[in-house]
Amino acid sequence: MDASGIEFIRLEFTDIFGVMKSTTIMTDELDKAFSGKLMFDGSSIDGFASIDESDQCIIPDPTTFAPMPWSPREAGVARMICDVYTPDGVPFEGCPRYILKKALNEAKAMGYTFNVGPEGEFFLFKTDEKGQATFDIHDTAGYFDLTTVDRGELVRRNIILTLKQMGFKIEASHHEVAPGQHEIDFKYDKGLASADKWMTFRDVVKYISKEHGLYATFMPKPFCGQNGNAMHCNQSLFKDNKNAFYDPDQPNGLSNIALNYIGGLLEHSRGMVAITNPIVNSYKRLKPGYEAPVNIAWSTSNRSTLIRIPVARGESTRIELRNPDPTSNPYLVFALMLRAGLDGIKNQIEPPEAINENIYDLNDKKIEPLPRDLKEAIEEMKKDPLIRETLGGHIFRSYIAAKEQEWDDYAEHVHQWEIDQYFKKF
Repeated sequence: MDASGIEFIRLEFTDIFGVMKSTTIMTDELDKAFSGKLMFDGSSIDGFASIDESDQCIIPDPTTFAPMPWSPREAGVARMICDVYTPDGVPFEGCPRYILKKALNEAKAMGYTFNVGPEGEFFLFKTDEKGQATFDIHDTAGYFDLTTVDRGELVRRNIILTLKQMGFKIEASHHEVAPGQHEIDFKYDKGLASADKWMTFRDVVKYISKEHGLYATFMPKPFCGQNGNAMHCNQSLFKDNKNAFYDPDQPNGLSNIALNYIGGLLEHSRGMVAITNPIVNSYKRLKPGYEAPVNIAWSTSNRSTLIRIPVARGESTRIELRNPDPTSNPYLVFALMLRAGLDGIKNQIEPPEAINENIYDLNDKKIEPLPRDLKEAIEEMKKDPLIRETLGGHIFRSYIAAKEQEWDDYAEHVHQWEIDQYFKKF
């Protein structure tokens, strides 16, 4: 850890809804932070603690130290990601990073290392003279359009350069399908590191976009009739330094471990959706025709199914879960994906036959759909014991209570569509 020139440390952690929280200390306070003496009021963090048990502490993970490239060279700022503990030094069961660590330890006990590579999609909007976001999209370009049409290319370039300075390995970037939509993909990493990187990725995208006079949003579906933002999760298990999903002697090069893992993901997919697609707007994206899944199926060749197996094999063999969106909490999403897959392996859950046709064109009533809205997703979450077991009682109860309130608030409001449809008609 090279802290030369660094005077300030931003200590970051995540609430149960995937919102980053932080506090800043001077470097000479680090020993106090490492020893668990940096306390905060947990009752002021959504979903964390009640007022009568509000004292909590954060302890930074030294492996996450990274200077923030946009800070001054003198008296610079670095960030460290923290775990949340109780005053007794016990990991706080409402800390999402702790939930993922528990899932990773289960995989480790089975001999597996879990790798994840999330794909990052976002929209860029113009800002007004006060720097506030407007609902005016910044370009009219489309998928893979050239930089002469894609006005966001410079923004993407500076985001990438900033991420590289923070230790990211960038694989690709391009304009996405919808106007004003962009994608940046960074190289996969082990589960915990990848979740940490996703939180930093969202922060950097927001910051650099603002520096260019634009506003970045990860909202899943800003526009009706256009593709939405996804967080496709490419994942694999390694055992003895070999990809456990690959078997050259099996059809499609997929091992029995891979097939059982797919079976587990499909088995628990409905229960996971309230976590992978956590807001009301998430379900506006999950519609036929926009490369977003609506049915519980898998494929080796098309993007209309919930799970796709990319063509690469050997050490690059992976499973892509396509329904998560970038408003979700990566720690909880990764924990649930992993535990669902491990459940498939332990119980040898066989997936149904792969569907390599466009599933949007099929009318097969045997194919189960994903929940259509947040209310249905919450009810499915309640039914799946693995979800409760993975999240723990604290997060499970707090999350459901908050999401039920969110749905009730949404259902109570009168929306512009209703005014347009009914006000003059009746």
